[in-house]
Amino acid sequence: MDKLSGFVAGLGVAVGLAFSAATAQAQTLPQFSDSSHLGVQTCAGSTCHGAVQPWPNSSVLQNEAVTWAKHDPHAGAYDTLGGERAKRIAANLGIGDAQQAKICLDCHTNNVPQSKRAKNFVLSDGITCEACHGGAENWLGTHIAGVGGHADNLAAGMYPTDQPVARAKLCLSCHYGTKDKFVTHRIMGAGHPRLSFELDTYTFAQPAHFRVDSDYRQRKTWTNGVKTWAIGQAVAVQEILTALTDPGRNQDGIFPELVFFDCHACHHPMSNLRWQPRESVGLGPGIPRLNDGNLIMLRVVAGVIDADLGAKIEAQTLALHQASTKGHEATLAAADELKRTMDGLIQKVSGHGFGGDQMERVLNALIGVGLEGEFVDYIAAEQATYAIGTVIAALEASGRLKGDALARANTALDGAYKAVENDESFKPSDYLAAIESVRSAVQ
Repeated sequence: MDKLSGFVAGLGVAVGLAFSAATAQAQTLPQFSDSSHLGVQTCAGSTCHGAVQPWPNSSVLQNEAVTWAKHDPHAGAYDTLGGERAKRIAANLGIGDAQQAKICLDCHTNNVPQSKRAKNFVLSDGITCEACHGGAENWLGTHIAGVGGHADNLAAGMYPTDQPVARAKLCLSCHYGTKDKFVTHRIMGAGHPRLSFELDTYTFAQPAHFRVDSDYRQRKTWTNGVKTWAIGQAVAVQEILTALTDPGRNQDGIFPELVFFDCHACHHPMSNLRWQPRESVGLGPGIPRLNDGNLIMLRVVAGVIDADLGAKIEAQTLALHQASTKGHEATLAAADELKRTMDGLIQKVSGHGFGGDQMERVLNALIGVGLEGEFVDYIAAEQATYAIGTVIAALEASGRLKGDALARANTALDGAYKAVENDESFKPSDYLAAIESVRSAVQ
């Protein structure tokens, strides 16, 4: 799969200002901020963001609302709650109409409190502009007046989606969960699809409603795909460990909250004898494994930045897996220790450049741990495929991978995507063969 990601070496002064102005804003997600949400109509005028075609000589495309309405799955998120699958899930959970149940609306719409909905706000519009960019009550005037820049909008309450850490927290708030809304194993058991997320890949997969040019880079934050991927993994692990150590989320009756475990450790046909040992978990057959796909990815990132830190995360991840066989308290203690190791890691990853040599080190490390057997579980293989695709795209964008080598790498990457296309038919041997082909191509 050929995936292009933006790559830039530096950022302008305006970005530094935007970052400092947005620090406080990034702490509160748009759904829970104090600003009122004005509705899609406020953004979708033909002279604002509702143009049919991009405007020539404009610093922004001006057709963002049309792109969202016609091509972005987020626009139809509310409508999916009226489908047969959603009705079945709601019935199984006993929550009534999915299009009225808060547990569904919190992630399928911009479900702000009634007091924060202006007269043009329509809940059924789905995941709207303000669901990501924040309630426009305070920043709309600055935004449309043209008298200020991006930093001024952020200072007035716009959410900094251009910044990878803030964007990761926003996306994961639905694609994983927070203390306010959390996708549990009961929801999955009722029929909800398994959730998967990787920041750079999912950012790329969305229909772009922006153009990364010199003007964008001057006004906003833009990082190469490898750095975006690394930040996304760090934020994901932070959210996972926060949830795992949260007494309000880590148990369900006499059971642990099973959403923390690898789905495929339990959910597969009995005739599918695909279990294989992994040294890094030290668990035998028949023991559900904690879902450590993001931890494996972060271990690779940490190892490139600081070899000792990578080794420490590997050892503590093994200890966490081992603790899961000893009981609830042991698991929480091991998770808490790992969580302390993660303190400051997001900032450390954010401050790292991930230039050409280190991109190559990341790719080699990913392939290396895969060939050592770390990707025999489906979720880890899926995350690794996203990661390898990101690195190959960034190497292409930087000019370090091109010509026949690039063509071979993308062909091999297609093989990796094919191997993880269907979780029920996943074969570790096919996946290992695919990443071996990637290694041959890039060498």
